[in-house]
Amino acid sequence: MAEKFNPAPHDKHADKPHEARPADRKTHKQLEAELEDSFPASDPGSMTQPAPSKHDSDRDK
Repeated sequence: MAEKFNPAPHDKHADKPHEARPADRKTHKQLEAELEDSFPASDPGSMTQPAPSKHDSDRDK
């Protein structure tokens, strides 16, 4: 019998869950703090904003 199709096979390059969990918790706490500090503003925290691109910095000149 053929192997069952798995749409999301294991990623051999992914971090091990027990090693990645502390970093995920730290990031989550930082995001929560950013949201609490910005309330009731509608702008997302700077941690969620992408860094300015080269194109953005050239346009400001």
